[in-house]
Amino acid sequence: MNNMFCYQCQETVKNTACTMKKGVCGKEDNTANFQDLLIYNLKGISEILFKSKSNNININIDIINLGNLLTEYLFTTITNVNFDNDFFIKKIKETNNLKKELKNNLLQNISNIELSDTAKWDSNNEGDFLEKSKSVGILSMDNDDDKRSLKSLILYGLKGLSAYYHHASVLGYTDENIIDFFTEALSSTLDNDLSNDDLFNLVVKCGEYGVKTMALLDKANTETYSNPEPTEVNIGVKKNPGILVSGHDLKDMEELLIQTEGTGVDVYTHSEMLPANYYPGLKKYKHLAGNYGSSWWLQTSDFENFNGPILVTTNCLVPPKDTYKERLYTTGTVGFPGVKHIKDREKGKSKDFSGIIEHAKKTNPPNEIETGKIIGGFAHNYVLGAADKIIDLINRGKIKKFVVMAGCDGRHKSREYYTDFAKNLPTDTIILTAGCAKYRYNKLNLGDIEGIPRVLDAGQCNDSYSLAVIALKLAEALNVDINELPIVYNIAWYEQKAALVLLALLSLGVKNIHVGPTLPAFLSPNVAKIIIEKFNLAGIDSVENDIKALI
Repeated sequence: MNNMFCYQCQETVKNTACTMKKGVCGKEDNTANFQDLLIYNLKGISEILFKSKSNNININIDIINLGNLLTEYLFTTITNVNFDNDFFIKKIKETNNLKKELKNNLLQNISNIELSDTAKWDSNNEGDFLEKSKSVGILSMDNDDDKRSLKSLILYGLKGLSAYYHHASVLGYTDENIIDFFTEALSSTLDNDLSNDDLFNLVVKCGEYGVKTMALLDKANTETYSNPEPTEVNIGVKKNPGILVSGHDLKDMEELLIQTEGTGVDVYTHSEMLPANYYPGLKKYKHLAGNYGSSWWLQTSDFENFNGPILVTTNCLVPPKDTYKERLYTTGTVGFPGVKHIKDREKGKSKDFSGIIEHAKKTNPPNEIETGKIIGGFAHNYVLGAADKIIDLINRGKIKKFVVMAGCDGRHKSREYYTDFAKNLPTDTIILTAGCAKYRYNKLNLGDIEGIPRVLDAGQCNDSYSLAVIALKLAEALNVDINELPIVYNIAWYEQKAALVLLALLSLGVKNIHVGPTLPAFLSPNVAKIIIEKFNLAGIDSVENDIKALI
């Protein structure tokens, strides 16, 4: 009888669940419930697709386009992406109609096939949506705590997969095998006959497909914009008015840069868009002025100080303050009531950013909040290119350990741990990072080891694949098992993309990973015990104890 039940992010109330009228992220209870109903429909569509394929039935629909739609819609339910009830009501209607079409096609071929209530539910009456939504959330997935926990882990892994796949598909890179797994795994959360072992195997398989999806996205990004390269990024401001771009979508960034060229409007990156400065295909634009501000959770002050309009392309959006709400624009999967939304691009065309550009021309330049430069762009292409030097430094004892500190940042004071951990690492260690977790230490002066910076930033959380490639290639070069490398893992998580990164590492056989600030609330005690024992997964302790344990 809760208003909502959501425990998908690290900041959920008391590390148990948000069950109030509003979640910690700012999501209203009705929004959370509408998201649950949209996911319910996506599961029903996935079940129909999976059973159609299993029975060799032609669904008469382009599976790639359908897969793009399914992954995009699931992406909208990730923490801090979309807060707009009208958006979700529209998508529930669309998926109802699609589900009905696919179901009728299946039944015409096999009239007696057994389908779940999820696949059969059919209503376009908005009055039914809210009532139905209250009965289809996480708690309805299974009465058994452990099975529900495993199904939650599959669902949240698929949410992460959907985000990475969506970014690749926007750039024209798709994979029907990934879509097949996506529909198989999503529909499996409806199957109450699966054993705990069956579900655990699907969890591991989700990690395997996470690696494949991140590899696809890496290929999409690097073939489109070339390999990231070490780059000093300005964190001060220039004299022109500007547009601040947050989120992860590089295609949005490219189209905005093209349309602002020669207009007198500068473009700045914010939070997870920082790595746009590392790609040759994007940093060639001279009016890409640098990075403004810090991590996603500090956007309320960063956005307020910027003066110009802000474009949010993906997560993480914080409910905006009235002081800058009029200057905020969303696009793609992102939405918030009362905020201007830039429409999706038509096939073969660019998005139209003329409105936000004209808005920017009328604003003052950004207020300067800091000065200096930060360096990044150390993705797998650079690190592997320097492999001989790195192996020599390892052999000479100059580099004792690499510490993977990838993942997410967040609001909780407990995350100061990661800054203190970085500060207290021995000077013969190098940090490998990706994601917004870097903002806890990427502006510290930690120096270098014979020219190799002690913080190697591979890019966005979307670029976490780089860290896996580096580990695998180093293991190959040194002829050792991946767990025998001088690499340790101290990962911070916040949302579902980080959950998929963790599953990806586990699927590669990586052990002894420390995860914090807390273990996920959606891990039941028994499921947590299995993962801890099988992979030596651990939570964080004090900085002193963890440095002793890891280093």
